[in-house]
Amino acid sequence: MEIKICQSCGMPMKRIKDYGIFPNKNRSKEYCHFCFQEGKFVDPDITIEQMINRVAVVMADKMKMTERQARGMAENFLPSLKRWHC
Repeated sequence: MEIKICQSCGMPMKRIKDYGIFPNKNRSKEYCHFCFQEGKFVDPDITIEQMINRVAVVMADKMKMTERQARGMAENFLPSLKRWHC
């Protein structure tokens, strides 16, 4: 399975368990397990601004950068993801 990124939060999905799941146990090809469970979004009403805030905190920690740097990256990247093209 090729490495993809979640089309909601941008998380790299490297392993099968990283992918979200449908009620029939099939895996989503677009969304991670943090964003998508049982065939629906975990936070269906989250705004892109709230997702940017959430992602920036995680990115800053995992990528060893300031939250300001991470927020800038998230602000530039997240709007290009499928979930935010409504």
